[in-house]
Amino acid sequence: MVDTTAQATPPRTERRRRRRRAFRRHISVRGLRLATGLVLMFFVVTHFLNHALGLISLEVLEAGRLIFIAVWRTTPATVVLIGSILIHMALALQAIYVRRRLRLSLADASQLVLGLLIPPLLTIHVLGTRGAYQSFGVDDRYAYVLLPLWVDAADGGLRQLLASTVVWIHGCIGLHMWLRLKPWYRRAMPAVYALALLLPVFGMLGFVSAGREVALLDAEPGWRDSLSVTVDGATPAEYDLIFQRERFVLVGLAALLVVTLLARATRIGVERRRGVVRLLYPDGRKVEVAPGTSILDASRLNGIPHAAVCGGRGRCSTCRVRINSGQETLPEPSLEEQKVLSRIKAAPNVRLACQTRPCEDLSLTPLLPPTAGPSASAGRSRAMQGQEREIAVLFADIRGFTTLSEQKLPYDVVFILNRYFRSMGEAVEQSGGRIDKFIGDGVMALFGVETSSDRACQQAVRAAAAMALKLEELNELLAADLPSPLRIGIGIHAGPAIVGEMGYASATTVTAIGDTVNTASRLEALTKEHQVQLIISHRVVELAGLEFDDDQAVEQAVRGRNDTLRIHLIKAAKELRDVTFAREKSGVPA
Repeated sequence: MVDTTAQATPPRTERRRRRRRAFRRHISVRGLRLATGLVLMFFVVTHFLNHALGLISLEVLEAGRLIFIAVWRTTPATVVLIGSILIHMALALQAIYVRRRLRLSLADASQLVLGLLIPPLLTIHVLGTRGAYQSFGVDDRYAYVLLPLWVDAADGGLRQLLASTVVWIHGCIGLHMWLRLKPWYRRAMPAVYALALLLPVFGMLGFVSAGREVALLDAEPGWRDSLSVTVDGATPAEYDLIFQRERFVLVGLAALLVVTLLARATRIGVERRRGVVRLLYPDGRKVEVAPGTSILDASRLNGIPHAAVCGGRGRCSTCRVRINSGQETLPEPSLEEQKVLSRIKAAPNVRLACQTRPCEDLSLTPLLPPTAGPSASAGRSRAMQGQEREIAVLFADIRGFTTLSEQKLPYDVVFILNRYFRSMGEAVEQSGGRIDKFIGDGVMALFGVETSSDRACQQAVRAAAAMALKLEELNELLAADLPSPLRIGIGIHAGPAIVGEMGYASATTVTAIGDTVNTASRLEALTKEHQVQLIISHRVVELAGLEFDDDQAVEQAVRGRNDTLRIHLIKAAKELRDVTFAREKSGVPA
């Protein structure tokens, strides 16, 4: 008999492995940095809100402090706050250690320098308030704290204002780098900037106002003595111990920074002795870097422009590259990288340059221009990245518009064309298609970029009928401006085409290339020869499920094709407005 108990219940070590894997799936370095940063930023926000009450009075400020400490001095909040501080600092040192180069962008350099300034500016404040409260039971109410800052030490208050400014700017840079990838952030930016400016300003003004009030109270005879009676302050010996702790903390942090830099230099030296990795770029340029260098760092170290909106943090995907050869030698994407690749629906051979660290030679192609902005981080379907698929292509062109334009002023020509393009664009989009481009007085539209080919053909047929009806409406509207009604010819063909985002910088758009596109254009031109408004290839008729009489079909020689093409001639495209496709007759939705 087989013992199934052992099979049904995994060993304890296996259960531990599963729990660790589940934990790693939910916790990442980037996630920890963001979570701890948000905790610290929330603490600073509540601190500023408390300080802003000083604009009313010292008494109201103190009442707000009681609420503030009722939240932040609870055991859970203390654990979360101290843990966030330690983790955030450790991750900052880890980020310095793993960097291949210390030449940073302005935003990254500012955030790093400001982050390194925070401990020297804030350590004594933290030790003199929360630290003194925890160690010696000091009553750190605002009157007691503001007295040495604004009266006993002339520079104490200014140092505190400087520390608050440094902390706030450091946090705002981090939030901006995170939020600028969100679609809504650009719209909300004015309100966010206003809040980022006003909150610290009100907090600092409240702090200064309360400090001035304490200075005025101290000028009253006996006020300081009465304060020392009601407040349990620190003794001179306790003050000396607080300053000793400050020196210990600052020396310890400086030592950690030095050790991190030395460890980084040692790691880079060891990697260099292992040899070099050669990366081949599309223009034939080759670079040599140490194994383990990220592709993004390799580009930057060798002066090759490379997009990276998030600064190489693995968030935006704008640094993504296609691996042309050597993909099998790369390590598997990390959990963080895989999440981003999945979000943008990346092809299997696409990787993030900032997260990919090759140890063998590679050939690669950056997929976005160096000037790519935050909008380029939005997810794209694989069809947008370049894919061959069967689509329907529609071409439409105004008949005799050259002659018409010669009789009109330039302003009138532009006006008429814009109204025409608007009408045709609405007809295409309402039918489920995508305007590819306007060429002179012509229109090119794609159907099926992200739908099935039969659905695409049905949408293209309906779009042709809608365009004809829209044209009639436009002719009625512009009857007084046109010597004769506008006439169009429409050609539709279906077949395989290469679809993807093509172009450069702001001129990048989704388009299609291939014989199918050329054939659709030829069919539109043939409408002149056959004196019809619409020509549809037999492939479109088959896929759409149209039922046409044979006398509407002809075998046509098409320029650029060796074989003749069976086409269907429709005198007026609006005849198809109420067409019922074969699938609809059988009860299947179109």
